[in-house]
Amino acid sequence: MNLALTVLEIVSPVFLLAGVGFVWVRAGFEYRIEFVTRLAMTLAVPCLIFTALMKTEADLGALFNLTLASICAYAAVGVAGWVLFKALGMNLRTYLAPFIFGNTGNLGIPLALFAFGQPGLERAVVLLAVSAVLSFTFGIWLVAGRGSFLKILKEPMIGATLLGALFLWQGWETPRFLTNTLDLAGQMAIPMMLITLGVAVGRLSPGRVSTAIVLSIIKLVVCAAIAWGIGLAFNLDDISFGVLVLQIATPVAVTAYLLAEKYGADSQSVAGFVVVSTLVSVAGLPLLLGLLL
Repeated sequence: MNLALTVLEIVSPVFLLAGVGFVWVRAGFEYRIEFVTRLAMTLAVPCLIFTALMKTEADLGALFNLTLASICAYAAVGVAGWVLFKALGMNLRTYLAPFIFGNTGNLGIPLALFAFGQPGLERAVVLLAVSAVLSFTFGIWLVAGRGSFLKILKEPMIGATLLGALFLWQGWETPRFLTNTLDLAGQMAIPMMLITLGVAVGRLSPGRVSTAIVLSIIKLVVCAAIAWGIGLAFNLDDISFGVLVLQIATPVAVTAYLLAEKYGADSQSVAGFVVVSTLVSVAGLPLLLGLLL
């Protein structure tokens, strides 16, 4: 009973805030998702990443180990997805990238924070950085047949990750007034991302729902199992292990739909995958958390 209550306390704020966004847009209220997303990804999330890395007390070796484990986990999920979709005769351009890359930002970071506290947040931003680099290079290549590593270097959150890692490595700290300012800006990120997630899901029109239900369940189980195995193989500490499993198992991100729309993949099928996998995660991620805690 205590474990169930703990899990409920962790996941409730996450899904309730996403629900606020969903209800908001369904009620017909204005929400300028492009502006909010740009504000979050250009200012709030980079500030969150930088301060989390600068102030972390985690060992650099442990964070490096987690980075390697996450790369291996994404590679293994990619191989599993390729085999699955080849066997089923499904379009790789449409389904493989969404299968590999989950919602490590809007959903993964809040879950890691509420489940494991500040140490969980610190590790979650490492997973977010790895996911961002891979999804906007290899992920775009899967959908469009091309990708640019140089473009990802211009992303503010990648710059914040590199700068935060440098400050961590050198043991530097920004002046207190600047740290407080960055902290305050970073605190916007989590509620903004969750509400925006709900808005984005509320605006999507799902397609091929029956296929999306099956794929969403398979994605959750396969991703969690692979991450669990990789975490054990790398002998990660308890918090790193939990964050790795949670982040890799997160549902399909809304960006997958945007990429499919931009590069001519089956965007309606991806939209169904986004919506259904997010709904499946409402039940699946609490169960997974129960195993991790």
